[in-house]
Amino acid sequence: MRTFIQKLGKSMMGPLSLIVAAGLLLGLVSILTNANLVGDGFATAAGVQAVVGAVSALVGKVFNILPILFAISIATGMVKEDKEYAAFAVVICFVLFHVMINYLLSMNGITADNTAIDYLTKHGSSTLEAYAINSKYDTQLGIFTYRMGIFGGIITGLWTAFIHDKFHTQKLPVAFSFFAGNRFVPIMVLVTVPFVAIVAYFVWPLFSILIDGLGTIIGKSGPIGLFIYGFTERLLIPTGLHHVLNQLIRFTPVGGTAMIDGQTVSGALNIFQAELVTKHMDMNVFHQATRFLTQGTHPFMMFGLPGACFAMYKTAFPKEQKRVKGMLLASALTSFATGITEPIEFSFIFISPILWVFHAFMAGMSFFIMSLLQVGVGNAGGGFVDLFIFGILQGTYTKWYLCVLLGIVYFFVYYFVFKYVIEKKNLKTPGRDIEDNSEDVEQVEASELGNVILKAIGGKENIRDIDNCISRLRLILNDTSVVDEDILKTTGSLGVIRINENNIQIVYGPKVEEAAHALKQAAGTYK
Repeated sequence: MRTFIQKLGKSMMGPLSLIVAAGLLLGLVSILTNANLVGDGFATAAGVQAVVGAVSALVGKVFNILPILFAISIATGMVKEDKEYAAFAVVICFVLFHVMINYLLSMNGITADNTAIDYLTKHGSSTLEAYAINSKYDTQLGIFTYRMGIFGGIITGLWTAFIHDKFHTQKLPVAFSFFAGNRFVPIMVLVTVPFVAIVAYFVWPLFSILIDGLGTIIGKSGPIGLFIYGFTERLLIPTGLHHVLNQLIRFTPVGGTAMIDGQTVSGALNIFQAELVTKHMDMNVFHQATRFLTQGTHPFMMFGLPGACFAMYKTAFPKEQKRVKGMLLASALTSFATGITEPIEFSFIFISPILWVFHAFMAGMSFFIMSLLQVGVGNAGGGFVDLFIFGILQGTYTKWYLCVLLGIVYFFVYYFVFKYVIEKKNLKTPGRDIEDNSEDVEQVEASELGNVILKAIGGKENIRDIDNCISRLRLILNDTSVVDEDILKTTGSLGVIRINENNIQIVYGPKVEEAAHALKQAAGTYK
């Protein structure tokens, strides 16, 4: 189950990368409408408004199709082979799933017309009641259906992956052999997904109540809820399950629900992006969304963890400092610029529970303090790029400077705590590990990277599956005990996580895509 959830979390990262890029573009054009920065004349110019309107429409459409993007990403990410057929089948599954729900709704007299706000208010409902009813429904690819958000994509993605893995090698009698194998998958999707939709039709309203209730609890818990979120999210880093938690906060009612320009928007990141370009920004709604976003991560990602790197450098054995300086500096700069923190975190969380819990505590406190100070910096990165575009360039109303001030404090707190614990407990952080303090680890040539990794993990015959997330190579092997960590270090590995006898993760940081590609080529599985 843990492996399944980890793979699910990784599969969700595809849509997120697109959303982050679209958000950066939206953040840049939103600056053009900030009269305090560019002047009233420029901000209201017809040409500027046309550009902003076009970008807003494009980015808005990306957010509108998030459910099917999640469906495709999950289906292709969860299946073991023939991923292109899974991508084809999941589109069919997604459409038919919502068509069936639409049919069931219409049988009960529920349509887009009689759930419209104007219709409801004209027929006796108060404005509040009308919005409450309207918010339960949505239109996906022109199909009136339940407002399920990314959950519709998750359900259809997982169902397609299940059907695909079960039937993509199905053999049929000779007379029907044309429909065998991968061609049998969409047929089985066509036959089975109506039953999935029928179950969802009755179950979803109850599940929706639970999700909305969870969002209400988090919303009413104030800064305490944010501390719990930040603390838990960092504790989950070694398992990879933090991806699932983050997606729930960013794209579902767990992260809040708001009415923006007459439309119901759910999820902290969705609300932030919609509010960013609205003509009349509601600062209360804006702060409710950003409290879950990067404003809570900037202090420890941009400043705290680099402080930890500096402490690890200072506590390294004198003759090892030169060797680890480059690695620690690169990790610190990566965390500062992009918010990718795992290369640093994996250098201490497995050797010191004290530092791991301290780091999680500081992350929770960062979210807690940023919320109390009413900081308003959004998006989903966490590094300087987000702070610059969504904080500094937006103006002082975001209070971005408080992220920097708290971050400076975090740098020194992390530095002194890490330095004290490393020396007190004699931790084997980079530059203090006994097996490495005699000589440098020579790195393999790029052309040999795949072959060396393949050798280190026991050869082609030991591999069941090769995958990767944003910083880790995720492998399913026949036997993880044969993995040689010393050889992996020569490939640039920053650490190895042995989950069980079959599952192992190798931390590469930003180099992970290169490592995964090279290994697949060496193993002959790259397509």
